[in-house]
Amino acid sequence: MSGLGAHWRGPILIAQHMPQGFTRALAQMIGRVTPMTVKEGEHGEPVTDGVIYIAPGGFHMIVERGRDGTPTIQLNQGPEVHWCRPAADPLFISAAEVWGGAVAGMVLTGMGHDGRDGARALTERGGPVLVQDEASSVVWGMPGSVIHAGVPAEIHPLSALAPQFLQWTRVGTA
Repeated sequence: MSGLGAHWRGPILIAQHMPQGFTRALAQMIGRVTPMTVKEGEHGEPVTDGVIYIAPGGFHMIVERGRDGTPTIQLNQGPEVHWCRPAADPLFISAAEVWGGAVAGMVLTGMGHDGRDGARALTERGGPVLVQDEASSVVWGMPGSVIHAGVPAEIHPLSALAPQFLQWTRVGTA
């Protein structure tokens, strides 16, 4: 997050596999390394540029268009996805439905294959996807599952992910 600096303008939505009570601390930690506002997403809140939204532990966070067309955060305690709640797949799939190819995804280190199906949904709508490389991952399960499934994604070390997002923004592809 610190690599995005003050240059990033869009919203960022994060689904981190953490239980209730821990995601607020994650938001505070991220808030110390970025000038952006960082918070847990709240049900029904409009998605705003320049804000990082963390899915609250125990809740899936998805995006839907409100009655006025504004993308809004929706929280639910539906069934776990890949034994997780929050999970990345529901977030990615909903973001692809709302923003189409104007949204980019990133899958970082983690166990299992959460993020794989959502990454596919993003790329099918024209959105780019980045995955963390195996060498810089603690566990390459999630990023590796995207690659092994044949999802077209760019593989970069953790240190190169923010610069790549910024490059996509400058050239207008994300």
